Amino acid sequence: MGLPATTALNTTTPNATTGNTAPASRSRFYPWIVFALTFGLLLSDYMSRQVLSAVFPLLKTEWTLTDSQLASLSSVVALMVGLLTLPLSLLADRWGRVKSLVLMAVLWSIATLLCAVASSYEQMLGARFLVGVGEAAYGSVGIAVVLSVFAPRVHSTLSGAFMGGGSFGSVIGVALGGVIAVNLGWRWSFAAMAVFGLMLVALFRALVSERKLAQHAADDDPADAPGPAGFRAPISSLFTTPAVVFAYIGGGLQMFTAGVLLAWLPSFFNRSYGLALDKAGAMASIFVLLVGSGMVVCGIITDRVSRNDPARKWTTAVVFGVISLVFLGAGFQLPTGTPQLVLIGIGAFFSAGSSGPIAAMVANLTHSSVRASAFGTLTLANNLLGLALGPFVVGVLADRFGLVTALQIAPLIYIVAIIALVLGKRAYPAGRRKLAALTAAPA
Repeated sequence: MGLPATTALNTTTPNATTGNTAPASRSRFYPWIVFALTFGLLLSDYMSRQVLSAVFPLLKTEWTLTDSQLASLSSVVALMVGLLTLPLSLLADRWGRVKSLVLMAVLWSIATLLCAVASSYEQMLGARFLVGVGEAAYGSVGIAVVLSVFAPRVHSTLSGAFMGGGSFGSVIGVALGGVIAVNLGWRWSFAAMAVFGLMLVALFRALVSERKLAQHAADDDPADAPGPAGFRAPISSLFTTPAVVFAYIGGGLQMFTAGVLLAWLPSFFNRSYGLALDKAGAMASIFVLLVGSGMVVCGIITDRVSRNDPARKWTTAVVFGVISLVFLGAGFQLPTGTPQLVLIGIGAFFSAGSSGPIAAMVANLTHSSVRASAFGTLTLANNLLGLALGPFVVGVLADRFGLVTALQIAPLIYIVAIIALVLGKRAYPAGRRKLAALTAAPA
């Protein structure tokens, strides 16, 4: 994979956010500093969100909570993310992405610290509500910041890595939170996550600014020319191109089965393999890491094969969906044993592999001035059509037919996702022309 276009240029680069013009004197390393800090905060995001799972038994005992109360402490974060991702992404595009990211990270870190000092279920619920508000738009705004300083030819790799960070952060949060809780108490689990987040956000604030991002802007896509100073694409442009709408739909549906695996594999290993809950969770964490690793590797593969033809990103997204459909469909049909685990592992690796290519396509089909909003829309689709809908549908099917049968049915949703992606590829050239026309003749 070639290095991003970060060598010095003798031109000027307009700032899509502020409309200012800055010298395009670029450092080779600054984009990677932006990526490292933004990715680190993404890990903090998911560590703060998922550390709760590690201390469930301790909270249940100390406060005599029901399972539904414990579930509400987790669900309230997902609810806020689902409701606020798009509006907060729109606000960040207008107010400033760096300021927005700093505010978000400070809010979720302080809210996590409030979890550490909560003395009742009601106080914990309020603190978790604030965690969800802080985390709501971080993913969409963060990835927009990262992609703004890297050339389009590596967008799939970076998008896959960024989106896969959620899996890594979740595993780290649960594992580290459990160790801290056992040795120091559950309150220190939350406190450690909060301190980590606040340290990172201080470093981010010191090193990243809108001015520096403008100086290192590397969007060399002629269809996404910045246009006149201060030009902002209309919000309607997020939905008026059929290709980008198909990308939202395909992206959301390809997360359906990935969401199912994340939610139901612990129960599958407990019921089908007879593993104790702790061992079932440990086994499931391996597959969660496969899902996250697949996002990164599939992004790298996509950037390599589409270097000379960006439209091939659609093709790789389709291929990854087909692979996951075949291997997961076959794996859940087999009896328990090593062959089944191998097939499910391969299917899990590719289950969200389309995430990077699809995010890159959304970037290619939307103007840079509304890109955080575009990723917010994609995040909304990923949650509504995939991460939220998938586990719920499988739960309903499991009640009726059994968990194994439900898991056998779940991969079939890839067929619909593949159809949406094929239609998106057909509409892609027209979408690119429409984006170029939007910039050339703004309303």
